Amino acid sequence: MEVLVPFSTDRPKSRLSSVLSRAERTAFARAMCTDVLAAVRAAGGEPTLLTTPPAESPADDLDVDAITAAAGIATPPVIVDDRALSAAVNAQLVDRRPTPDEPVAVVMADLAIATSAAIERLLTADGDVVIAPGRGGGTNALVVRDPSFRVDYHGASVRDHRRIAAAIDADVREIDSHRLASDVDEPADLTEVLLHGDGAAAAWLREAGFRLGVTDGRVGVVRE
Repeated sequence: MEVLVPFSTDRPKSRLSSVLSRAERTAFARAMCTDVLAAVRAAGGEPTLLTTPPAESPADDLDVDAITAAAGIATPPVIVDDRALSAAVNAQLVDRRPTPDEPVAVVMADLAIATSAAIERLLTADGDVVIAPGRGGGTNALVVRDPSFRVDYHGASVRDHRRIAAAIDADVREIDSHRLASDVDEPADLTEVLLHGDGAAAAWLREAGFRLGVTDGRVGVVRE
């Protein structure tokens, strides 16, 4: 199954700016993408990177060769699209016209604790549209088997995707998975990576001096 992996080079992980510099955010985003690509390939998927045009600073570029070398996989196809996420993904769905025999998946590049088992569960689930909700109402991964389905990632997208599927009478299956629900946007999300990650993203955080700490009985991260 083809798996689109969106990755933006524009202001990478800006909500982590309180704990990471821009260069660090870029490096960490690449490490997360490495983990996702490796998990997709190990799950039997065929990843295609869907990315924005090269950034103004070479340091912010995707650097596909480095990412795929770190993931230990062959360099995947790369599609460059300067449109917003929903428009870019929908353009690919229009081009591919997914069917039950040739579905198309979309897996976000910041699922730092996703495993091949979690992604395989997504890819093999029945349903015209399979949704892996993110925490807070987002949509972290999809499998599309209905050519009429379109995405809308604005706001509480999991609710919107249920509505869109219902409007075209598409059968929906939702995957309840902690590993697929845990995307990394805020500093508090780094705790999940250090607790449950064992790939490039967790290694990057440890090398950057992050470790788990307990404050007022709650586990968080501190930087040495």
